[in-house]
Amino acid sequence: MASTKLGHYIEPIDIRNVDDQYGEEAVVGLSTQKQIIRTKAYLDGVKLTSYKVFAPKTFAYVPDTSRRGDKMSLAYNSTEDTFLVSSISIVFRVSRTDLLIPDYLFMYFNRPEFDRYARFNSWGSARETFSWDEMCDIDIELPSVPIQQKYVDVYNAILANQRSYEYGLDDLKLSIDAIIDQFKHTEKRIPVGDLLEEVDVRNTDGKYESAQGINITKQFMPSVASSNDLLKYKIVKKNQFAYSAMQTGRDECIRIALLHEDAPIIVSPAYSVLQKKTDSIMEEYIQMWFSRSESDRMGWFMSDASIRANLDLPRFYEIQIPVPNLEKQRALVNIYNAYILRRSINERLKAHIKDMCPILIRGALETATE
Repeated sequence: MASTKLGHYIEPIDIRNVDDQYGEEAVVGLSTQKQIIRTKAYLDGVKLTSYKVFAPKTFAYVPDTSRRGDKMSLAYNSTEDTFLVSSISIVFRVSRTDLLIPDYLFMYFNRPEFDRYARFNSWGSARETFSWDEMCDIDIELPSVPIQQKYVDVYNAILANQRSYEYGLDDLKLSIDAIIDQFKHTEKRIPVGDLLEEVDVRNTDGKYESAQGINITKQFMPSVASSNDLLKYKIVKKNQFAYSAMQTGRDECIRIALLHEDAPIIVSPAYSVLQKKTDSIMEEYIQMWFSRSESDRMGWFMSDASIRANLDLPRFYEIQIPVPNLEKQRALVNIYNAYILRRSINERLKAHIKDMCPILIRGALETATE
């Protein structure tokens, strides 16, 4: 089984949206996790005629690799829908499907070895890029199509199980949204300022070193703060919230997170640490309420600033949320916690599927050699 160049099996496609056949709803982004994602581009008033058509059974990637954590932003359109990608993206397809199955090539791209290869072979000054010529110059060993198909079938069977699990997750989320919509119309609304109060305990003795930030999914994540800053940091204890007033541009997201773990953490002095001031509400219910996209839109609408939009604490306190009795809260929180657990399992499943790709490719090559 000889090594050949990938360029023998693929060809570029450059079809533009010149007739505005596809609108804003068709525009997608390409993630470093090799997935099609909702675009982060601001499209109001943007002409889409230069955007490239990303049709079913085709690939697209962003050549710039220098600002993406040493990973390639690439995706395969395995759906029946046609999308649009930015004009800087390169769209291509497998031209020799008699020798290379597109799904097998996607498995090949999902390996960390490919990301390392693409990053190492990226060139440029201000921005390093993995060009189309470099893509075509990849040395690839191809087993026979029947062997490729055997391992593609294994991959697709695992993927189908994960997607089935994910569909059930969507149904659970719809149930939660339906109950919340009912609460909006039946329960008394109370300002956040009547439910939460600020606490300010600093890490003055340097006891805690676990500095955390808040990501757009409203979860704590490790901070890059240096140890010299930590004495001024605020301590967050179990069942307390950390809140950031800064609304960062396109994210349009209220940055609030609830600490579930027993071990305290510390957060930036720019954050507010909050705790509930009444036993009539559950902390998990508050976090669930602000985990909704509708709450994010409200927070963005209420933000004030010139360069960076802020939802300062007094304004945040003005937001009103419906508060049912504790029995109803507990029932909904139980459903929400089940949703969070299943969502976490689903993310782990997707990570395991990605980890399977190097194993399946290696298995296909070993089978061909035998």
